[in-house]
Amino acid sequence: MKGASVILDWIGGREVAALVVDGRVEDFLADPPEDAPPAPGTIFRAIVDRPMKGQGGSLVRLPGDSVAFLKRSGTLAPGKPVRVQVTGYAEPGKAPPVSERLLFKSRYAIVTPDRPGINIARSIRDDDRRDFLTVIGREEMAGSDMGLILRSAAGWGDETAIREDIASMRELAETIMGDDMAPTPERLLDAPGAHDLAWCEWDRPEPYEVVRKAGALGHHGVIDALDALREPEAVLSSGGTMSIEATRACVAVDI
Repeated sequence: MKGASVILDWIGGREVAALVVDGRVEDFLADPPEDAPPAPGTIFRAIVDRPMKGQGGSLVRLPGDSVAFLKRSGTLAPGKPVRVQVTGYAEPGKAPPVSERLLFKSRYAIVTPDRPGINIARSIRDDDRRDFLTVIGREEMAGSDMGLILRSAAGWGDETAIREDIASMRELAETIMGDDMAPTPERLLDAPGAHDLAWCEWDRPEPYEVVRKAGALGHHGVIDALDALREPEAVLSSGGTMSIEATRACVAVDI
């Protein structure tokens, strides 16, 4: 099967998304379980708990008596409310990493509070297109002290869609940054689900098919491809095989 397809489905009530290019699964996204730690992109009003000596940061309290690790050069007074965003998945038994540098990201635009300026993705090399996007960015961010990054997809995106994306992210950022900063932890913004994340991250100049239907993964062979990934042996394009096995210390690859 030639071409690219985005397959949107559900497994056990959780959103899943697969990017299939020329019949091969190139990426796969799934919503975490309900009891999982907060996913990257989640924004909280957190409360500073205590500094972690020698680690260059502090523990901050999140809703539900959970904690996160905020890395920063200076120290914060315990009890101070701070807005933080989860930046990665935590290792088992460790607090998830968070940052005070919030990003409001969508398909074409990223709004950056406290970092003014209009920036265009380096991958967009055409000078006329860069100038065009700079004008759009300045118009849509007029009167704001927040910054804007126009992503690679803006290099071929429709002007109306780009403007709407910027306006949406600006409105969201202004809402979150206008939080009253009460002295209690609160979740301010959920991380995007698998379907929204696929829309945000999987864009390309060539058109692709989008299938959003229960059971679509099985119909398009994605389930079989995922089952094959569970096996330690993988077939190479040359006809040979390699064996991949994970240990506590490393991932071993035997060709």
